[in-house]
Amino acid sequence: MKLKKYISILLLLLVTSFAFSQVKFQAKVSKNKLAVNERLRIDFEMNRDGDNFNPPSFSNFTLMGGPNQSVSHSWVNGVRSFKKTYSYFLAPKKRGEFTIGQATIEIEGEIYKTSPIKITVTTAIEKPKDPNDPNYLASESIHLVAEISKTNPYVNEAITVLYKLYVSPTTGVDNWRVMDSPKYNGFWSQNIKNENQKVETGTYKGEEYRFIVLDKVVLYPQKTGKLNIEPLTLDVSVQVPTNRRNIFGERMMARVNKTYSAGNKVIKVKPLPVAGKPADFSGAVGDFSFKVSTTKTALNATEALEAKVEVSGKGNLKLLTLPKIKLPSSLEVYEPKHSEKVRTNLAGMKGRVSDTYTIVPQYKGKYPIPSISFSYFDLKTETYKRIASSEIVIDVVEGPINNATAKPAVASATHVEKTPVDNIDSQFAYIKTKTTLEPIKNRVFFKTPLFWTALLLPFLAIPLALFINNKKNLRDADISGNRKRKANKLARKYLKDAKRNLTKKEAFYVALEKSLHNYLKAKLQIETSDLSKDRIEMLLLERHVAESVVKDFNSILESCELARYTPINKAAMQEDYNKAAQTISLIDKQAQ
Repeated sequence: MKLKKYISILLLLLVTSFAFSQVKFQAKVSKNKLAVNERLRIDFEMNRDGDNFNPPSFSNFTLMGGPNQSVSHSWVNGVRSFKKTYSYFLAPKKRGEFTIGQATIEIEGEIYKTSPIKITVTTAIEKPKDPNDPNYLASESIHLVAEISKTNPYVNEAITVLYKLYVSPTTGVDNWRVMDSPKYNGFWSQNIKNENQKVETGTYKGEEYRFIVLDKVVLYPQKTGKLNIEPLTLDVSVQVPTNRRNIFGERMMARVNKTYSAGNKVIKVKPLPVAGKPADFSGAVGDFSFKVSTTKTALNATEALEAKVEVSGKGNLKLLTLPKIKLPSSLEVYEPKHSEKVRTNLAGMKGRVSDTYTIVPQYKGKYPIPSISFSYFDLKTETYKRIASSEIVIDVVEGPINNATAKPAVASATHVEKTPVDNIDSQFAYIKTKTTLEPIKNRVFFKTPLFWTALLLPFLAIPLALFINNKKNLRDADISGNRKRKANKLARKYLKDAKRNLTKKEAFYVALEKSLHNYLKAKLQIETSDLSKDRIEMLLLERHVAESVVKDFNSILESCELARYTPINKAAMQEDYNKAAQTISLIDKQAQ
């Protein structure tokens, strides 16, 4: 057995040594399809140094530059690597399909050849660019891309967005600055930490590029239809090669600042199927398990136990509404404590959420916790599933008996037992029957300060009454101002109502929406019939309100509409309330 083991190790070492010593000689092109007025780069790469390099014939192309030779050495995990490259820059002479033939080189006495490469040359592009223009080179060499995992998800199905910056091998990037971050209106979103940004190698539109992942975002669409993901925009400092060379013959680099955008993306969100939807379905989408458990099933009266309602698995866990347990009235139940142990990665949310109820029985007896169910939409089978818990019986073994549940005694209708009352004088000793009254001294009121004050006060009140009456008449005549004050008063009232109903989703969003509408009616002096999104946006912009503030205002109104048919937690409601109050304050300051 040992001999076989040693032979296996020896063969593995031989194969590994052979793999590392294998010679590679290949040709790579910047693109396989180009316009007749564009340029093509071709690189001939080898991992071992050689002699007598012979390029193929470029008969269908004009040689614009090259050969440029580069050599690199590197050590990775104790293994040495070598790369030598010959680069050529070509311009096609005409349209058509052409084949770049084989290049040859001699390495350690052996002749190696590259594979032929097919190139398609199309008609000229509409606006020919100068291939030596640094701005053109920067726009062709760097691409900011938003890669979306799925563009046609269900409501509450997780999708991921990766923002990648692709950079060609001949171009350098000094730094970048975020000019505009994307907004995810209509989505629940969470950014994934991307601390260890590293440069990777990949392909973009069939060409080899280096790239770095700038940001990772997980999105859960909250409504159906077309939803826009606004673009990420960067200002990038780019280094591109020029035709100038230094005294050593090396190509010099030019630095330009260029703005790149990932582009607007449209997500088409599908509604969940109506067929088979359970009556108690609350919007859970994913793959879940469900259980109801108690810390104990037998105890004495006034002792406490805990009942936990828990959902675990993968899906929109932070957006769930957990079912409520129903308990007999003889059990004292406290408000549940909500707990979330959820982690979010590129696959979406995973973990568990639970509500824990503290229960204190008051009387002896057996009390059932009825079965409750949890429904969700399974993305794998695209069907609804229901999980029901088992009934749990709480046995209170020691404690007082609840007389309300016992059979009441029947009183006799013909005999009522009376209790005699003893007549004791001391029972009424607290009632006093004698008084100790004293006469009040005579005091003169005429010509006292109080007399003069009472006499002159009506005359002093006449000018004040006239002033107040004039102010009231002016205020009543100001119809526009009265309407504004009334709407402002209603806005404040409904904002208070919204804050009071933070635990009641529908009442909260109805009050919040009313407060926003009444505020607009006051501020813009418009009627309810004019409260359309476009009309609001136009009027606010005319009043010189910042565009970002207008977008925030519209997004709050959208949240009010959305919340009526999607699950919203208390934290999201508090965030919407704070955002509404802040936005109203900003509009007050900016509107002219």
